[in-house]
Amino acid sequence: MTNEQSGRIVLADPRGFCAGVDRAILTVQTILRSAADAERARAAGLPPVYVRRQIVHNRHVVEDLSAQGAVFVQELDEIPDEAVAAGIPVVFSAHGVSPEIKAEAARRGMHVVDATCPLVSKVHREVLRFVREGYEIIYIGHRGHDEAVGVVGESSEHVHLIEHETDVESLDFDDSTKLVLLTQTTLSVDETAGTIEALKRRFPWIEMPPSSDICYATSNRQAAVKLVAEQSDCVVIVGSANSSNSVRLMEVAQEGLADRGRAYRVDDAGELDSAWFAGVSAVGVSSGASVPDELVAGVVEALRGFGFTEVSTVETIKEHMHFVLPAELRR
Repeated sequence: MTNEQSGRIVLADPRGFCAGVDRAILTVQTILRSAADAERARAAGLPPVYVRRQIVHNRHVVEDLSAQGAVFVQELDEIPDEAVAAGIPVVFSAHGVSPEIKAEAARRGMHVVDATCPLVSKVHREVLRFVREGYEIIYIGHRGHDEAVGVVGESSEHVHLIEHETDVESLDFDDSTKLVLLTQTTLSVDETAGTIEALKRRFPWIEMPPSSDICYATSNRQAAVKLVAEQSDCVVIVGSANSSNSVRLMEVAQEGLADRGRAYRVDDAGELDSAWFAGVSAVGVSSGASVPDELVAGVVEALRGFGFTEVSTVETIKEHMHFVLPAELRR
């Protein structure tokens, strides 16, 4: 596209925050705004809230909450005893934690506020139920991802994590073993399809989960991106590199584009490269479920500067899901 030509931006809808992410961020913000918590922290010379790991996988969200006073730690042992004694809240991230982490928090007497996404909590409960009923669980997920670590930690001797279709051959069960499949919520339907088929061929008796573990927001965003890719020569996904659903959106977009163009992932508008858009007449834009809409707005504004002045939206479904704040805050 030359400067004299006008290009088009195709926005995906839905995009950005899902209900679980919104709830997790609001959890930390609510504590930060709490006069009682702030006063107790100031009196003790401590921060108003600690958060274990990134509350959601987005760099900008974490930086913003840090600027407001939240302190992020990798592990609970980084939280000093005086903070525990002062009752400073400790928030568990939207991705969930293992029973081991919960036990450590309880042992130290921490004031825990659990912001685990309710859809992730559902998978945790499914693990416990199936283990009680004598099942071995095959779990499709990304090794090392916070969500997968928490789910496997519910019963590591009975939850067998695989990432790819090729991993199915490493599993060894006979037909006397009760098997059930569970999946990480942020994976794509397309990504898991091949692995699920391989599991059914190898273990024909394996049971599917009672309902899909892939969350509504993941499915909705991927469906919208597929349609956007059909109308675009290039797609930009806004989201952080450690965000599983953002990375999957980029891959889904690339599959939709095929050989017609490239899909890119950026944290924000500052990472855009004008060279990506040479010869492009339509740019698709979407964002991961942990991305504030102002970051998308910044990308759209930057694209306008590159000559993409017309904006249209591809809407697939209206989302009305809402999760209430954790019980600890409602009390």
